[in-house]
Amino acid sequence: MKVALIKPPMPFGWTPVAPPVLEYLGALTMKAMPDVDLRLIDGSATPVYPKGEDVDLVGISCLTATAVPGYRIADGLRENGIPVIIGGLHASARPGEAKQHADAVVVGEAESVWPEVLEDAKKGVLKPFYYGSPIPLEDLPTPLYGHLKGKYRFRGVFTSRGCPFNCSFCSVKQFFGAKIRQRPIIDVIRDVEAIPDKIYMNGDENVWAGNVERVIELFTALKGTGKKWLGFGSLGAVQSPAGDRLLRAARESGLITLWVGWEAITDEALRVYHARGKIGKNREDAIRKIKDNGIDVSLFVMLGGRADTMDDFERTIDVADRLGVSIHPSLVVPYPGTKLHEEYEPYINKELGWEYYTGAYALFDHPLPDMTPRMREKKFYEVSLELLTLKRLLKHLTEIPFSVFPASHIISLMSQLPVRRGMKEAYEEWKQHNG
Repeated sequence: MKVALIKPPMPFGWTPVAPPVLEYLGALTMKAMPDVDLRLIDGSATPVYPKGEDVDLVGISCLTATAVPGYRIADGLRENGIPVIIGGLHASARPGEAKQHADAVVVGEAESVWPEVLEDAKKGVLKPFYYGSPIPLEDLPTPLYGHLKGKYRFRGVFTSRGCPFNCSFCSVKQFFGAKIRQRPIIDVIRDVEAIPDKIYMNGDENVWAGNVERVIELFTALKGTGKKWLGFGSLGAVQSPAGDRLLRAARESGLITLWVGWEAITDEALRVYHARGKIGKNREDAIRKIKDNGIDVSLFVMLGGRADTMDDFERTIDVADRLGVSIHPSLVVPYPGTKLHEEYEPYINKELGWEYYTGAYALFDHPLPDMTPRMREKKFYEVSLELLTLKRLLKHLTEIPFSVFPASHIISLMSQLPVRRGMKEAYEEWKQHNG
């Protein structure tokens, strides 16, 4: 059977990260059906999609921001008689909607149902919906590193799933469950060693989720790979009694850059988002501890929420200067399937489709008169571009610990400069439409 797996194009173009969903789902496909003729397609890099004679089945994984192009691809394929399966976070949140564009929809995690999906497709008896269940993360295949061709610089590995926190803006808990499920350490090491690059990305939502002692054991094992890595981490664990040992083990394992969800500028907004548990009591002190351990830090901040004010945009710049970190702001996105979407439902602009759910658009009404959609979007671009000035980017290089020179310094520029270019282009396009 000929199978193609597609990741629809991202709204802001190509990045040098090989899509983990393609390499991992591809490995699951090969494990379930070893004789399959498999094709992986990154829509942001090579938007050339199969014709009727090229493939027997297509799987498309959709995020909310990629749902519209994903549906468009699916509709075109089905018009040519190709069966299409849609899965991913967005399809799990809106299965009925996804089914309008697919022969079958995978809801939830794919591991428990993907072999059945492939077998049913081969027999021509696809069910409308397949409901995946969270299973132990054991005996999972190594992703197909290298199968996806292109100028990718980073490939991903994951070590755990699940989230115990209740942040209203996040769908991870709803999708992966509240219990932390961790992969066998020996499997993680196997996958890391299979990555052809010297630097890789840990795709976990939180690199030190779960039992801290087990995480330290994992980091100790990773030290033997001799590779550097980037990852996403919360701040609560850093402030725990084992925080110092955790950070030391992380640094020695090769962690050079940590992306942190700062989430909101004010403590009041954190309370409204139910994010205090993840952030911890003293998040600024936690950032300093991470940096003191030779790890560069980049923060993600949401702006323009209904509890925010216009002053919060400027405070973002103050935080970057005070802590010596890079910051990537976005406008608040009430993703479907989240508590925040339920809370914001009466205020959401229903005329804006999923293609606007990128973090660059004001999607809902705000109670303050100066926080109009136009002003929030304008301020978002102004603050983002101020944080991305060449002067600030170069200054940040001096704030990165010299102990991780030159890897972190190079990665900082590699990640920031394309964002700067894309943000400038997006702002010019925005001004043409908004004056």
